[in-house]
Parts: sequence; C-alpha cells; structure tokens
Amino acid sequence: MTTSLAPAVLTYNPRPSTPRLTLPLGACDSHVHVFGPAAQFPFAAGRNFTPVDAPKEMLFALHRQLGIERCVIVQSAVHGFDNRVVEDAIAAGGGRYLGVALVPVNVADAELQRLAAAGFRAVRFNFMKHLAAAATPDEIAALTLRLKPLGMHLQVHFESSLIHSLAAPLARSVVPVVIDHMGRVDAALGAEGADFAALMTLLRNPLFHVKVSGIDRIDPQPPYTHGVQLARMLVDAFPDQCLWGTDWPHPNHTHVPDDGELVDRLTAIAPQAALLEKLVVRNPQALYQFSV
Repeated sequence: MTTSLAPAVLTYNPRPSTPRLTLPLGACDSHVHVFGPAAQFPFAAGRNFTPVDAPKEMLFALHRQLGIERCVIVQSAVHGFDNRVVEDAIAAGGGRYLGVALVPVNVADAELQRLAAAGFRAVRFNFMKHLAAAATPDEIAALTLRLKPLGMHLQVHFESSLIHSLAAPLARSVVPVVIDHMGRVDAALGAEGADFAALMTLLRNPLFHVKVSGIDRIDPQPPYTHGVQLARMLVDAFPDQCLWGTDWPHPNHTHVPDDGELVDRLTAIAPQAALLEKLVVRNPQALYQFSV
C-alpha cells in the first residue's frame, strides 16, 4: 500500500510543444485524468503510486494550448471511488467537460442517478495487473441494465490478452462499450498480432467503440510509428466507432510523452479532414452528448 511518505511522481510534460496541426472546431480529448490537488481531493489510500498534482487548471490550460474545446475526464484509481475531483472539474468546465466514474459494481441506483446528473456519461472498470479488478465480467454486464435508463455507457480497460475471454460477456452489455487505449495491444506485433486481430473482430459489433488513445503506450518509442499504424487501421475500418484522447497526465507509463506530438500524430491516424472531424468531433458528440 502506498503511504504519504512515498515520493510523488511527475507523470506529465510541464512544457509540451504546441502542435502544428489545427484541430477542427469542437475537438474533443476523450480520455484524460485529473490528480488533486491532494490537499483538496485526497488520493486513495490503496493507490499503486503517488502522482504530482495535475489539477483541472493545468488541464484547461493544456487544452487551450492544444486547440481542444471539449473533454471527457476519466476518474483515476489514484482517487478510487471518490469521484469528487472529476465532478469538480466538470462543474468548472462550462458544459465542455464531462466525466467517466469509477464505482463498485453494487453501486446504488441513487448514486448512479446523481453521477449522471452531474455530467458523468459512463462508468469504467479495470482489468489490469497493476489495478485490482473491481468486478467480474458477468457482474459488469448485469450492471449495464441499470446504466441504460440513465443514458450511461460502459468503459473497460484491460490487459490485451484478456480480450479473448472478455469479448463474450461484454457483448451482453445493453449499452455501448468503450475499449480503452486500443485494447493495450503490443504494437510491435503489428496487425497480425492475435490480440489486435481479436479487437478488429470485436469491433464488427457496433455495440463496441475504441479509443485510439495510447499510441505511446502500445509503442513506447517516439514517433510511435507502430502505434500510429494500428490506430490508422482502426479508424479506417471503423470510422464511426473510434474516439481519440491524449491520456494526460499519463499515469503508469514507460515514459513522459509530449502532448503536442500526440496531437500532431493525428495527421497520420486520420489524414483526411472528414475522418479527423469524425474522430475528434462527431463521434464523441454522438456518444457523450455534450450540451455546448
């Protein structure tokens, strides 16, 4: 268990480059987190590391620099089930920032209703080695029956090898299912990798969506050529089911990426203007239903 004495880790680049790419109006960063400030929003006692504060003000400033107008903030395991840090950022975002909550699978209906009213559009479950699993796939599929009346969907983050066992239970969801970071596949294996092939098969079901965030996670070497190639394949094959995000401030990472470079890599991921518009404007609007 992490203690308050553990050294804080700087997970983000404090001086990101300004991208050369001008994003279309209404562009959305569909995957970020906020950390603290810990003095106001304490970190969870059981977290696996302690980050340097990365509060909403820094996120808002980054988005102004990158040319991003909308955003979906995903509750981090650093803050556990206490979603107040994201709720606070949503409230400060003027309708341009929405959220994804972390909840226990037995969360009360009243709490789900409260979160939905506060601007949370989904709940997220992790199946990662560095994060304790919060529920079984069957329990999560059953929870979606309670999400549907609220207009909320399901977001999942898993080790790439788990796609083969998770595909069937997740397909029983009655709400859309968003897969984080291209299923965390190993980009070095290319399109022929078994896990990426399974992801492509899964996306033939329009219930599923995928975030082509994480080119820097599945390919740790800038300029992330292998990660970009897989992201482009997903966008080309499933243009209406893909979303994009920076994943700022990049927790549990192999290195600290440059967010300006991540934006610029969109020129290779979605090289046509119409495709880029779908990826960063139309698809997130359709899924998250921004009011402004």
